[in-house]
Amino acid sequence: MNIKELEEKSKVYRKKILKYIYNAKAGHTGGSLSIIDILNVLYNKVLNVSPENFNTPEKDIYIQSKGHCVEALYVVLADKGFFPEDDLLTLCQYQSPYIGHPTRKIKGMEQNTGGLGHGLSICCGSALAAQKDQSDVKVYTVLGDGEMAEGSNWEAFMFAAHYKLDNLCAILDYNKLQITAPNAEVMGLEPLDKKLEAFGWAVRHVDGNDVEALVNTFDALPFESGKPSFIIAHTTKGKGVSYMENVLKWHHGVPTAEQYELALAEIDS
Repeated sequence: MNIKELEEKSKVYRKKILKYIYNAKAGHTGGSLSIIDILNVLYNKVLNVSPENFNTPEKDIYIQSKGHCVEALYVVLADKGFFPEDDLLTLCQYQSPYIGHPTRKIKGMEQNTGGLGHGLSICCGSALAAQKDQSDVKVYTVLGDGEMAEGSNWEAFMFAAHYKLDNLCAILDYNKLQITAPNAEVMGLEPLDKKLEAFGWAVRHVDGNDVEALVNTFDALPFESGKPSFIIAHTTKGKGVSYMENVLKWHHGVPTAEQYELALAEIDS
């Protein structure tokens, strides 16, 4: 898939995220729109994973630590053929397995996540196992910037550097807003790159809503031999819909019928 095709795919994914959140009357809209370009590039350009190889030891591993933005992951997995897309019409409905956080009941989901700070730790174990097996498996996770305040992440940062897990890549969806306020007001992260480098990681910044920049960044992995890689992906919460962008209430807002149609029109234009 070339860059133009990836850009068009992101538009399709954004519209589908809105469709299923609007239908369910529930979902984490802003964050799902901010991470979708990252997931698009991962699943359409980077990951060696498919419905056919998902249960084999050779496939790559993706764990979404930012589990509350599962709507974005559902849309991508459906597009890749892991399950029929019409299943998403049951999102957040009674007895539907398509709930508001990742669950292994859904094909394509590696782990149940959503408890903030868990995903990276699990990825460290998977990456260490692959290293000991002398496997070519690569391990990826997307973290939310709000969950970077969790101490378990910083234990995992130490662990990954200690074991030289250069088959591990963590991507931060750095939209700089969390549920109650900007990150800088709740728990400041900066200087984040210096902190991670001090913990032994190789770090790069990228525009996380620019698919070409993302492709080039992933192509450069690992950034340094013997070090885990960390991508600080600067994104916009609610990306692609002007009235949602950088607006706190869209952390888990649901559009009205009028807002929904306006959003679709903006994405198309």
